[in-house]
Amino acid sequence: MHINPGPLLTTINSPDDLKKVSKEQLHQVADELRQYIIDTVSVHGGHFAASLGVVELSVALHYVYNTPDDQLVWDVGHQAYGHKILTGRRDNFASNRKYNGLSGFPKRSESKYDSFGVGHSSTSISAALGMAMAARYKGEDRKSVAIIGDGAMTAGLAFEGMNHAGVTDADMLIILNDNCMSIDPNVGALKEYLTDITTSQTYNKFKDDIWKALGKLPVGKNFSREMASKLEHSIKGFISKSSNLFEAMKLRYFGPIDGHNLTKLVDTLQDLKKIPGPKLLHIVTVKGKGYALAEKDQTKWHAPGLFDKITGEIYKKKFELPQPPKYQDVFGHTLIELAEKNKTIVGITPAMPSGSSLKFMMDKMPDRAFDVGICEQHAVTLSAGMATQGLRVFCNIYSSFMQRAYDQVVHDAAIQNLPVVFCLDRAGLVGEDGPTHHGAYDIPYMRCIPNMIVSSPMNESELRNLMYTAQLETTTSPFVIRYPRGEGVMPEWRTEMKEIKIGTGRKIKDGQDIAVLTIGHPGNFAASAIRALKSDGLNPAHYDMRFVKPIDEAMLHEVFSKYNKILTVEDGTIVGGFGSAVAEFMVANNYHADIRMLGIPDEIVEHGTLRELHRECGYDAEGIADAVRQMVNTLQLQP
Repeated sequence: MHINPGPLLTTINSPDDLKKVSKEQLHQVADELRQYIIDTVSVHGGHFAASLGVVELSVALHYVYNTPDDQLVWDVGHQAYGHKILTGRRDNFASNRKYNGLSGFPKRSESKYDSFGVGHSSTSISAALGMAMAARYKGEDRKSVAIIGDGAMTAGLAFEGMNHAGVTDADMLIILNDNCMSIDPNVGALKEYLTDITTSQTYNKFKDDIWKALGKLPVGKNFSREMASKLEHSIKGFISKSSNLFEAMKLRYFGPIDGHNLTKLVDTLQDLKKIPGPKLLHIVTVKGKGYALAEKDQTKWHAPGLFDKITGEIYKKKFELPQPPKYQDVFGHTLIELAEKNKTIVGITPAMPSGSSLKFMMDKMPDRAFDVGICEQHAVTLSAGMATQGLRVFCNIYSSFMQRAYDQVVHDAAIQNLPVVFCLDRAGLVGEDGPTHHGAYDIPYMRCIPNMIVSSPMNESELRNLMYTAQLETTTSPFVIRYPRGEGVMPEWRTEMKEIKIGTGRKIKDGQDIAVLTIGHPGNFAASAIRALKSDGLNPAHYDMRFVKPIDEAMLHEVFSKYNKILTVEDGTIVGGFGSAVAEFMVANNYHADIRMLGIPDEIVEHGTLRELHRECGYDAEGIADAVRQMVNTLQLQP
């Protein structure tokens, strides 16, 4: 479906075109840009509320700054749709997040206006500082701007960047987009601190009155800029704590200002361009601005899917038969079942209570489930600290986000052999979010750590059994349970939970000529492929290994003693992954077999639907069946 932009937006194919628009017409540009985002996302899908909240900021930035020479770094990038549309990608915007289409995030290879590739939070300040320092070193006159939300500001990396920026003379601006939201409502002391700033009527009125008065004073011998600056600092320190946090880090603080007042934004940015050194502008916005339902329920409308823009009805797929639940929801409900019987269980998530479904426990047991903000490192070490006191912590972190806490996994959990349960949500390919979010690497980076148990369930029942096993007193080591995004395979999933002996797999079926070894959800693809291969007269064996570490050596001895063709299937990188573990066992035990590994290849896999990406990587049911045919036919052709 073709979406027509407004008449003024139609004329804007680059920021140069935007600069030709009169300042008075910018409001029309913003209105048309907001409507174009609503029209397109409602029909084609994507992230929604975040970009609506920064429409005015997107227009102001490209109007004031000389992009792409001046470089904008959008933190995370959920909010960069307006930026993309204004920088030459309007007519292709409907392909956003689709296979071979535009990325859902800023991406350097996609546009010269995307100065830094993003997807994970809190990287913008460090990246923009690096650009500003490089510009100074090279003698280049250009600006660097980081746009970061108050949710992303909770992460340690943001403070590391600010801590360094304050002691440099880098010409950079940090724009703090304060809307009290990331995906879920923000939490923590920083949120309360920023709320104090934005709601302190005393401070804001006093500040405005003082600056009006200063505007009437003669600037000359008796009142220098230096004196004005000292007075500014005195005012801020005397009347409110508002700027002390940032100015203590030697960042000049400006604001807070209304992030939807386009005229004020343009005037402020033009003034700040003239002020050298590191500085921070605090703007206040509303996530979902301009679409009433999104303003009211910002979490629901972060990425709602397809919807009717008039009624607000979010379209759901209609099924005649009961459908399997999402693995996330099975985790969330099962954790409550376990916690009701085991009083030592607590839950931790870094800012993803809705996505991980820990929200169920947070609602029912608020004293035992905690959202710690976008702080994966803290989440892991907090869990380890709790574990030293006898608590059984289920630390739920998306696989790709766990990469950010790897040192803590090694140093604080594994070396001390603490029984933290790491539930790695979104393991494997995740679809439209693309390479920044694919959980491709957790099997290799977890299985190489001593003391670590690494497991993956083939279905919902197995997930429940693994969670049950992980919380038993007899389980004394850190325990990884990885599972994918989205639906499982069992509509009737509330099965009785049973202990699984750690390091044991299960034989799904016997066979001839070739054995298919799987880990996790792709075992269902293999089962489908094996059923389809009956028509070819082929009868592969199928083993669901369940654990990558410790791997079931007794089962592998059985497999290598019986079969000389082995096919491994995993939803992770084949470099150092599950297939590698099987091959290592073969070499260590002096077996000889033809092994082929299916999984995520050693390359960056872009975005698309899961079906498209599984097909591309060759480990969907069809790809598995093709691999079996090739391997068995090779066997039959040998003399």
